[in-house]
Amino acid sequence: MRIISYFFLLIIVLFGMTFATLNSESVTINYYFSQSALPLSLLLVLVFSLGCFIGMIVGFWLLIKSKLYNYRLQQRLTLAEKEIENLRAIPIQDKV
Repeated sequence: MRIISYFFLLIIVLFGMTFATLNSESVTINYYFSQSALPLSLLLVLVFSLGCFIGMIVGFWLLIKSKLYNYRLQQRLTLAEKEIENLRAIPIQDKV
């Protein structure tokens, strides 16, 4: 299984190298106050990496939010179970 994963990694690296050589033209990026020139392949890799990083931050935020919500629900469940146990321990009094 490890050999197959190394093979796929090698294929991805080769595709990346051919992509970089085929897209080596320089692209001018205009900012509000300045401009710079980067190779197209580097620009695409940077934008893709930035998108992955932002996606990871949003995913991590949603994960923390759901973990916190789950923790609060667990606390409410524990409190409700304790209350039920206390109610079961109270003897029933018949009025005659």
